[in-house]
Amino acid sequence: MLIEQRDSLKGEITVPGDKSISHRAILFSSLAKGNTEIDGFMMGEDCLCTIDCFRKMQVSIEILPNNKIRVLGNGLYGLNPPGTPLNAGRSGTAIRLLLGVLSCQPFSSVITRSGSALRKPIGKVVSPLREMGADIRGRENGNLCPLSIRPSKLAGKSHNISILHTYIKSPLLIAGLYAEGETTVIEEAKSRDHSELMLNYLGADIVVDGLKVTSHRVENLFAQKIQIPGDISIAAYFITAGIIVPNSDIVIKGVGINPTRAGILEVYKSMGAHIELLNKRTVNNEEIADIRVVSSSLKGTTIKGDIIPRLIDEIPIITVAAAMAEGTTTIKGLDGFKTKESGKLKRILAELAKLGARVNETEDGAVIEGKGFLRGSIVEGNNDAAITMSLCIASLAAEGETTIRKTQILDIVYPDFISVLNGL
Repeated sequence: MLIEQRDSLKGEITVPGDKSISHRAILFSSLAKGNTEIDGFMMGEDCLCTIDCFRKMQVSIEILPNNKIRVLGNGLYGLNPPGTPLNAGRSGTAIRLLLGVLSCQPFSSVITRSGSALRKPIGKVVSPLREMGADIRGRENGNLCPLSIRPSKLAGKSHNISILHTYIKSPLLIAGLYAEGETTVIEEAKSRDHSELMLNYLGADIVVDGLKVTSHRVENLFAQKIQIPGDISIAAYFITAGIIVPNSDIVIKGVGINPTRAGILEVYKSMGAHIELLNKRTVNNEEIADIRVVSSSLKGTTIKGDIIPRLIDEIPIITVAAAMAEGTTTIKGLDGFKTKESGKLKRILAELAKLGARVNETEDGAVIEGKGFLRGSIVEGNNDAAITMSLCIASLAAEGETTIRKTQILDIVYPDFISVLNGL
């Protein structure tokens, strides 16, 4: 892929629907009674796996044109035993949420994953569900798929979860819809609350008190129309492009600005970015807005503490903005997070260095010595979507031409990415 430096970006765009919310829309509407219309669904492989799993449990799900879905929900107690194993594909979100549902059903089921995901541990979710009474068995004592789940009665329990394991919150809240007594999750820092918001929108009794979230048993959920906001994790690339490419003015329509996900906006504003939130509104309990960004002179900043969970997926693109800023940006507190432990941070820093950025990975993060300048080179996307898209944005601001290799992942994750960029 060859990308040339641009002297401006202008226009209005939309981005695909939020993947995290799309998963939940299918799952919760399948458990709700009645007909749910979902608009703006993210039609990616991961979310389609969630649809397939619920179809195997006899939920009627119709895929319509223009990213619309119609779900005829069976109700909390209306799922049917799947005749074959459920496959969550490569999606961590799908398998975690499904475990919360399957643990409470009056039938046995088997769930598995695809390809390399079979090697990824799931025990951090299995363990607290077992503490509530779930009967889950599998390889390495339930740490690896395939997993078999047998009928059992769950009892509510209080769970303390660390900042590194916030992904276990939603499965526990889902289990709390069925469990006797209260199911409480106490967090170290506020994490994504899409489950709480959508469940309450559909009639659940989820009580939020600061960092304590309590789920109560309910008789049913009830269908409502669901609008999926644009995914801020994808919007982040276009936001960054609008900031670092000179003479730019971009509006990204209908993006989710849930405070538990929008940490990148706070960071960029602290760096001096010109960002406006237009037409703010609330749909199915989620805040959305049109985001306008114009070219800005950025200054280095320090990113650490409670904001990290609210922007962890955006760390790669933030390093691009930091490289184009004046002064030093320090990112701390990434120890234990997937972006750091998987080597993703190391890889994006290595590629930015090829473009002339001054970067250094530290024990718990990174230091970027911004100099407001990059130069074109040959870099590797590593077939990682976040790295590939981040390098595309960096290349728009880099002097000359940049060749990005190993970018095939975009054909799966976001095939329209380059055409949307070219349209600006």
